[in-house]
Amino acid sequence: MSRLFGTDGVRGTAGRYPLDRDTVARLGAALVRVLAPPDGRPLRILVGRDTRESGPAIERALARGAGAAGASLTSAGVIPTPAVSFLTASVGFDAGVVISASHNPFEDNGIKIFSSRGEKLADETERAIEALVADCEWPTPDLAAPAPASSDLSGAYLAHLRSAMRDAPRLGRLRLAIDSANGATWAVGPRLFRDLDFDVTVMNAEPDGRNINRACGSTHPGPLAAVVVGGGHRLGVAFDGDGDRAIFVDRAGRVVDGDAVLLMCARELKAAGRLPGDLVVATVMSNLGLELALRDAGIRLARCPVGDKYVREEMVSRGASLGGEQSGHIIFSEYLSTGDGLLTALQVVGVMMRTGRELADLASELVTCPQVLVNVRVKEKRALEETPEVREAMACVEQRLGEEGRLLVRYSGTEPLLRIMIEGRDRVRIQAWADEIAAAVTRHLG
Repeated sequence: MSRLFGTDGVRGTAGRYPLDRDTVARLGAALVRVLAPPDGRPLRILVGRDTRESGPAIERALARGAGAAGASLTSAGVIPTPAVSFLTASVGFDAGVVISASHNPFEDNGIKIFSSRGEKLADETERAIEALVADCEWPTPDLAAPAPASSDLSGAYLAHLRSAMRDAPRLGRLRLAIDSANGATWAVGPRLFRDLDFDVTVMNAEPDGRNINRACGSTHPGPLAAVVVGGGHRLGVAFDGDGDRAIFVDRAGRVVDGDAVLLMCARELKAAGRLPGDLVVATVMSNLGLELALRDAGIRLARCPVGDKYVREEMVSRGASLGGEQSGHIIFSEYLSTGDGLLTALQVVGVMMRTGRELADLASELVTCPQVLVNVRVKEKRALEETPEVREAMACVEQRLGEEGRLLVRYSGTEPLLRIMIEGRDRVRIQAWADEIAAAVTRHLG
């Protein structure tokens, strides 16, 4: 069976499988059948998109399939991914769909689906939709379907975000620069911060369908850093194309990533008694320095596979209120069930206001550990537990690291490579230890 869903929905080049019109229409019809309400009423779907030129065509194809299958669609137009998540649950839709490829270039696009609770679909639900799309004996309904009704629901979303600042003290007009990546936050981002009376400088808020993420946004914070320093701003925030993550720049132009945000917000939430179990969830890619700094603050770190979907699942299973990724995708479950760059920005500004400290000072509490990454080409991806020499080399390194280091060994999902990542206090030592494992891999798997 052909796989449609990856770790973050359906992704591809717009106009080509799986984002050609017929497959998208079939996907729309399949999700209606799989998510059909038990009472037989028409499925209500909310659709939002980012600014890519291919977005409207994909939306029409999705509407054709879903509408022909009996669903009722409402288009929110260009709006951040987390807004669709929030509005799906709060307004009472049965499902939410986002047409976006996040931080990818404009040629790409994607489809993310949210449940009625505003959460990304479980793996088994995605597999059921996949199976139906791949079923050659299942005919796609081919009836004329009306264009989805349009509705501006951004006001309710922005009102919810503003509620996150209700306890923050006023420290005058905070001077802030934001980079909207010519993406989904281009209109709602400036509106939110100006409504809160911030002095805002806006960058990259002139989308033309093709300039989304082009040398801007969360993956290219350099231009934002120059504006922050040159304009005397307190801080800068760069969003990605669909607005679900944020990367920060302090007043000196230094980049502050998701690990530092998790630390400062975790400490703040713990002090306020709003960090259940004194626990934070992060992925295997977060730096060891975060784990050590949280431990010093009396906070535990639970790790999960890469992907905000898995962060959310781990948070739910452990009852955590805070989790995220180094890339700037942070989930504050007290407010939303998915990451939101705008909300993350408000939370960071709130910490600054309540503590009276600058972003650089708050971020300095995270001391990142040196990290080395070695890639070894292999002839076969044999289970490591079946290769005693490699297993023993790994065990030896883990014993040396103890609680002051971390070893992560995994095969690449797309190349014949074994990736060896070690973090520790001493770069020279961990490099030598990584080379020891690499040598064992080369001898027995290379």
